[in-house]
Amino acid sequence: MMKISQEFAPPFKLIAPFFILGSIFFVIATLFLYSFDLADISYTNPQLIAFSHLFLLGFVMMIIFGAMAQLVPVVLEVGHFGVELFYAIWPLLFIGSVMMVFGFLYSPALLPYGGMVVLISMMIFVAEIFLTIFKVEKLTLVMSSVLISNTFLFFGIIFGLLMALTFAGTISLDIEALLRSHVYAVIGGYITITIMGLSIVLIPMFTLAHSFSMKPLEIAMWTMSTAVVFVIIGSLLDVVVLNYIGYVLAPLAMTIYFSLIYTIYKTRPRKENDVYALSVVFSYLSMLVSIGLFAVYFFTDKQNFLLASGWLFFFGFFAFLITGHLYKIIPFLVWFERFSPLVGKQKVPMLADMVPPRASEAQLLFSSVGVLIVTGAILAGSNEFLYAGASFLLLGSIAFVRNVFYMINFK
Repeated sequence: MMKISQEFAPPFKLIAPFFILGSIFFVIATLFLYSFDLADISYTNPQLIAFSHLFLLGFVMMIIFGAMAQLVPVVLEVGHFGVELFYAIWPLLFIGSVMMVFGFLYSPALLPYGGMVVLISMMIFVAEIFLTIFKVEKLTLVMSSVLISNTFLFFGIIFGLLMALTFAGTISLDIEALLRSHVYAVIGGYITITIMGLSIVLIPMFTLAHSFSMKPLEIAMWTMSTAVVFVIIGSLLDVVVLNYIGYVLAPLAMTIYFSLIYTIYKTRPRKENDVYALSVVFSYLSMLVSIGLFAVYFFTDKQNFLLASGWLFFFGFFAFLITGHLYKIIPFLVWFERFSPLVGKQKVPMLADMVPPRASEAQLLFSSVGVLIVTGAILAGSNEFLYAGASFLLLGSIAFVRNVFYMINFK
């Protein structure tokens, strides 16, 4: 289990807006599902691209940025280079995300402006993280993952901006090559490698696991990095064989990473199946099924398998891993700031007391059922099942927002 120190943690008021806005974007993303017609959906559809950016920028990136603001200095045991910069990151990311979603849906002319705002937000984040890392003399494997992932983020947002300019008609570039490079740099290079690094800190901390080898993480991280580089070079230079090598290496990296998570899960001393543990189990099972569906698409070239794979990777793996961890992260941060000074002076709550049991269980139930129904709907091409699944997800996301506010305001 990695050494964790709260001495360098930033104030919770800096972190809270990221978590609040991210949870609200999660609700909006579930509402967006009602606008889809599965007969017209393809990965180049502007409506699907708008939905993907709403989910990834508004929910996934917003919460990851907040978590990184907290975790990076804690793991490095140095203060942020410029912690005040995070007060500018979330408003810019919020404004840019909204502009890009509206640009994809209604006015492509908005895309360069929204893309520029997102670019500024992310460049501030990347620069601040790099400058914080440079204060450390020796990097751990986890912090190396942060360095690598943020390098991919830098290139990913450049590809995204070029793609936005192409959508708006300002420049003329190969949109499909840019899209493939952008997707792999941001999702494979940044989000996935960031999750690999952060989860190997958080999961052992919350399950009390220890004495496991970090070698699978190292192999998975470099395999995923190689996959992303191959796909980017193959796309930009139109070398198809490099793309296919990347397509094979990426699922292989995730499988190696899963083997490490499974080892941690099997050897964990803390065995209780709370909402956190069940959310994490559902997320990794979703990841495995997503890899399986991608393999089926790889051999059949049927787009519904690709869409179902992407759906499970987003709303199954990413969403449940993030929401599950927030049930641990928010109570811990609130307790440390609000209640730790009272220890020994008066009775203080346990971390488990700060999570509403019935509401969190309801969120897990509705959301998991919704994800499964929507997966079946995509495979069957049924709009009726899609909207039914969206209804379950909407109930789950509303419960999640309620739980976030409950934990943040716990007294």
